[in-house]
Amino acid sequence: MASLPPVTNLLAFEAVARRRSFAVAAAELHLTASAISHQVARLESDLGVKLFERSAHGVRLSVAGEQYLERVAGALKAIASATDDLRQGVGNSLYVHSAPTLASLWLMPRLRRFAEAHPDISLNLSAAHTHSDFALGQADLDIRYGVPQWGDLVVEPLFEERIVPLASPAFVREHRLKRIAQLLEVPLIQSNVSVVQWSDWLKRFADLRAPDRYSLRFDRAQMSLDAATQGLGVALESTTNAEQHLAEGRLRPVFGLDKAIRVKAHFAVYPARHARRPPVEAFLAWLHGEAARSGRSIGR
Repeated sequence: MASLPPVTNLLAFEAVARRRSFAVAAAELHLTASAISHQVARLESDLGVKLFERSAHGVRLSVAGEQYLERVAGALKAIASATDDLRQGVGNSLYVHSAPTLASLWLMPRLRRFAEAHPDISLNLSAAHTHSDFALGQADLDIRYGVPQWGDLVVEPLFEERIVPLASPAFVREHRLKRIAQLLEVPLIQSNVSVVQWSDWLKRFADLRAPDRYSLRFDRAQMSLDAATQGLGVALESTTNAEQHLAEGRLRPVFGLDKAIRVKAHFAVYPARHARRPPVEAFLAWLHGEAARSGRSIGR
């Protein structure tokens, strides 16, 4: 058998080719962009060809790279499928990937109930903004946030969420917030990843234009909520993610729950073949049960 390149180099090449970005590929593989660049460079050196055309506008596959990707991607998928099949037959391991804020604020407080109900299942949980790649065997199930555009995967909504302005009780009292127009006079906290932005909410409930700049911007809802609890401003966030903050009185809906934009933005996503696995079936049943219970609790 001919000498094969290191698998890490092949994974780096495939990720860059698919994502069209060294930085995004690095985030997916939990490496630095520099490490990914070195792995691709070593692969190009081993093969004696340039796999990518690099420019100031980004990166794209060369002709040789296109040809190589066709064969390599199929081989990696075959390895991932073989790994999936082996995992299914060895023990009751379950690999779940989740959006970070939901994992920390909603999923973690509930995992004890899953562990108690299914002591025979070994759960492995990871969290990141980037989606798990099922072709690479990275997870059995992915809990994703956003607009569902995920090809031929099974997509199951978890719950309807209410997006409302949230602030600490002390902040509301200090600024005497009673009218929506007053929001334009206080610091607003912007969550860059939210499916509902301040511009959407202000237009819906007051026909107001959102400010050109925000006091604080974050790329995670959890950070926006933490900033709001510290009295740094008003955050526009989901009451589902904020349920513990609300229950403990650290945050309150500034204008009540009736001034909410309702969305379905968290989804259980998986390949159809994964549903046949008992651990996946058990986790999905538990997950939907917890989602229904959470919806009833927040809706009270």
